[in-house]
Amino acid sequence: MSAPGDTAWTDSEGFRGTMNAEEDAKWLQWVTHQFKTIAGEDGEINLQDFKKALKVKESFFAERFFVLFDSDGSGTITLQELQKALTLLIHGSPMDKLKFLFQVYDVDGSGSIDADELRTVLQSCLYESAISLPKEKLDQLTLALFESADKDCSGTITFEELRDELQRFPGVLENLTISAAHWLTPPAPQRHRRQPRLLTSAYWHNHRSHVLCLAVFVGLHMLLFALAASAYRAFGSSVMVAKGCGQCLNFDCSFIAVLMLRRCLTWLRATWLAQVLPLDHNIQFHQLMGYVVVGLSLVHTVAHVVNFALQAQSETSPFRFWELLLTTRPGIGWVHGSASPTGVALLLLLLLMFACSSSCVRRSGHFEVFYWTHLSYLPMWLLLILHGPNFWKWLLVPGTLFFLEKTISLAASRMAALHIVEVNLLPSKVTHLLIKRPPLFHYRPGDYLYLNIPSIARYEWHPFTISSAPEQKDTIWLHIRSQGQWTNRLFESFKKPEPVFCGSKRLSRRLEMKRSQRKPQQGLQPQPIDFGASAQGAVASNKEGIVELISYRPEGAPWQGHEGLVNTGTKDRTRAQREAAAEDPALVSEMSSENHQFCNIKCYIDGPYGTPTRRIFASEHAVLIGAGIGITPFASILQSILYRHQKRKHICPNCQHSWMESGQDEDMKLHKVDFIWINRDQQSFEWFVSLLTKLEMDQAEETQEGRFLELHMYMTSALSKNDIKAIGLQMALDLLAKKEKKDSITGLQTRTQPGRPDWNKVFQKVAAEKKGKVQVFFCGSPALAKILKGHCEQFSFKFFQENF
Repeated sequence: MSAPGDTAWTDSEGFRGTMNAEEDAKWLQWVTHQFKTIAGEDGEINLQDFKKALKVKESFFAERFFVLFDSDGSGTITLQELQKALTLLIHGSPMDKLKFLFQVYDVDGSGSIDADELRTVLQSCLYESAISLPKEKLDQLTLALFESADKDCSGTITFEELRDELQRFPGVLENLTISAAHWLTPPAPQRHRRQPRLLTSAYWHNHRSHVLCLAVFVGLHMLLFALAASAYRAFGSSVMVAKGCGQCLNFDCSFIAVLMLRRCLTWLRATWLAQVLPLDHNIQFHQLMGYVVVGLSLVHTVAHVVNFALQAQSETSPFRFWELLLTTRPGIGWVHGSASPTGVALLLLLLLMFACSSSCVRRSGHFEVFYWTHLSYLPMWLLLILHGPNFWKWLLVPGTLFFLEKTISLAASRMAALHIVEVNLLPSKVTHLLIKRPPLFHYRPGDYLYLNIPSIARYEWHPFTISSAPEQKDTIWLHIRSQGQWTNRLFESFKKPEPVFCGSKRLSRRLEMKRSQRKPQQGLQPQPIDFGASAQGAVASNKEGIVELISYRPEGAPWQGHEGLVNTGTKDRTRAQREAAAEDPALVSEMSSENHQFCNIKCYIDGPYGTPTRRIFASEHAVLIGAGIGITPFASILQSILYRHQKRKHICPNCQHSWMESGQDEDMKLHKVDFIWINRDQQSFEWFVSLLTKLEMDQAEETQEGRFLELHMYMTSALSKNDIKAIGLQMALDLLAKKEKKDSITGLQTRTQPGRPDWNKVFQKVAAEKKGKVQVFFCGSPALAKILKGHCEQFSFKFFQENF
């Protein structure tokens, strides 16, 4: 038996619906088998065995279920008692299941539920959902649900009152028709993966550039192979195969470098070729060509080995097999007969590079192994020039472009050292770096750069998405999650009170940064927001460090007031602290903490480089989907959208009436933006909660239907609404959210939804809005990307994936 809410039996949407009769029978058969295995010869299980079978995190529900299943009160459950209870949960009427739910909540068995019992139930629900709330907030949740259900103000909730309260919430009674499979689940059945149909219009809509490029790639190889093989048809089949593969390798080994010309690809994104070429999948094509190179090299080698073996067996040949294969004596090749030994060296280098490029090496914390072995392309090109007489002709143009780009990147990145001026350690081992922005560093929302910190690793460069908006002139933001050796070293180095490479003049540098931020920018007024500070007492907050979130508005336009964030005519708490620190440097030390440090760390950056997200501003209806730290490219985009949206917004100084310019920016054709953020746990929302709060504030005057930006928040660790244990908690969260007009988990006005999104419903809603052509942009795990791509094909939406 697996854990409640385990994904083993859930479908791709995060939950499974009601089982049909056939599935019920199979499920009960499986439960019977599991029970007999656990119970042993006596045919009974006790409470400890029951808890062990359920693998529950909180014993409250296991104990309540056990007591209700143990109908005779013997302290053990027989197979008959278990089957009777589960049959009720599967086939019983909604009223029978509602009575069962009432009995779960009625801890003392008095026939009514008092406030303390309800609080105990909600506390267990919070623990099961991995939600951490203060005691005061738990009391508020309890009272909100209790006061709403206790219609007669008797101090207890009766069964009739609970039934009436449930009927006020759409879908709750329907969720009671679910089976117990949501908390007692069998192993997942093997499902046959549906293969995409290449001839469907939806598939062609999203993959036509890929299919066309692959067709050209295959056709070119067939042509090169045929021309080379036909030229050597007089030398036998083995030579024909070897020469045909060799000609294909001439093209592949030179063109494979073109796919990694990041500056050229970034430039191409701004041209019409971006609509024709699959520029967003250059890495996938690079990997594909790598596989092709390895395959052709092996066939090329085997064909030559066969040819050498036949020559060695010939009586007219003066050379033995090993001489033909390993020495220069036969004179094979155009540079002193070096074709054979250089071929062996090339094959060994290629196999080494191929092995060290596997995902198990790159993602297991040994990136430097992948990096250094990948540099063997330099000796490989040299050996290829010696090995093949025509390779230098193929390499001439790609090689020139490659070395020209590398020279420019090296010169630009090493021209002047930059400095990390501030570091913040965020939940889930995320490091937030603030880097002094160079004067000529121009980038677009969603771009990424390569970062080198000599204090961490002198020769390692790692790509990270820029999470700050281009309109933020002073600093560049990077949010880096600790996943490998380099990122873990970076995070751990700042856990010490004083990192060894923090400059002795960090306070002076901070004051200098503060003064530079005070200087008014032409047409724009920076407004600091307390990043991580809770909005109106939001629960998700980073209280150990203060981080500024700089957003922008047109000069002279007042901001709407908001508790703890931005006030018209007054300074917010963070700004007051910063200005007080400027007056008295001693206060800066007081504001510093272990998770927030001002530093002067030398670093180098290479970039910026474009990503698929550059297409967002050319979209009409953009759907942004971020999973976990995958929000980082969208953080930059959302801030830039906020800036551009506010730039068109005007406010009358007399009546405070606000209106938007009818014309849109030439660079932004957006009519609607849906932002979907999926997080595993509550802490993960702390990364950008204040940015999202500001986005909500900016649209406070707009109706829900007419909002330019719509937020959708999901927390996967929370029990979904179709879980019998979570019904009370979700009702309480809904009631308190309506009362306080904010979510108890994040502090946002947007209600955080439990579980995973139902993508069919999400995309149906997007399609029904008819705001223009829909383009979906995703940054997150490849597994979720496959699911989203399938749904986009179904709805004929364009799908773009950020490499993650």
